[in-house]
Amino acid sequence: MRIGFIGLGNVGGKLAGSLLRNGHALTVRDLDRDAAQAFLDGGATWAESPAEMAADCDMVITCLPSPAACAAVMEGADGILQALGPGKIWAEMSTTDAAEVRRMGAMVAAKGAAAVDCPVSGGCHRAATGNISIFAGCDRATFERVLPVLTTLGRRILHTGDLGSASVLKVMTNYLATINLVSLAEALTTMQAAGLDLATTYEAIRISSGNSFVHETESQVILNGSRDINFTMDLVLKDIGLFDEIAQGSGVPLTLSPVLVEMFREAVAAYGPRELSPNIIRRYEEPTGHDIRAPGFPAEMVDDEPEAPGHEVVVRRA
Repeated sequence: MRIGFIGLGNVGGKLAGSLLRNGHALTVRDLDRDAAQAFLDGGATWAESPAEMAADCDMVITCLPSPAACAAVMEGADGILQALGPGKIWAEMSTTDAAEVRRMGAMVAAKGAAAVDCPVSGGCHRAATGNISIFAGCDRATFERVLPVLTTLGRRILHTGDLGSASVLKVMTNYLATINLVSLAEALTTMQAAGLDLATTYEAIRISSGNSFVHETESQVILNGSRDINFTMDLVLKDIGLFDEIAQGSGVPLTLSPVLVEMFREAVAAYGPRELSPNIIRRYEEPTGHDIRAPGFPAEMVDDEPEAPGHEVVVRRA
């Protein structure tokens, strides 16, 4: 199977690297041709347009920063839809709007091709090693076809149901991660203000019921001071905004979600859309005068687990 990959950014570049590293025939494209050079040097080919890629490849993966960017790549004059046909697969690996992925999925189906939304979760450091988790929304027959590719890209693969279901679950997990990030920023600042050592505070959280994936990753780069988790505030605002829209559309009156959305709107206005997301802690550092840093923590996260073959996560049923 020849695989096309469009979007070689922080996450997409690492996912495409897993495909190339594991011997897949790969075609790449990005608005920044320089971002593709390492892949071309490693044996990948370049597509002059999304349509050219769709014509030449069996499966086309998009990993782009917004639903609008994906729509442009899909529906443009030289877009993917121009060349999709029977037997081909479009896989959307961005964190996107479920309604939008279903809309484009219908156009894909009209071409006789199959669509799957398969966003990832676990951070750029796990995307780099092929150990990230992947949700996949599509019919079961399509899932069986894409599973061998997804198990190259990630460690744990969950079939979530019909097209769009993976995108709904992904924005839910990003909402939870963002709440966790803000609560950790509040906890770390409060502990320093109360006179506690921050390295000791980190370990107290890590070995207790307060621990989480977000703590073991983002708290470390907060304490280092780099705050570099390869994720920016505009992307957080997009994701938690999508979750809030799902809740409103489903008639669920939430308390935390609107507060969180407003907090990140204010943060984007104050610090800029491309500010690193862990720097939400600046909202607590600046008014209190506390500098939430401690020696001995890494500037960026590196996955120290060896790459392992991926597998499907089976949902427990009664």
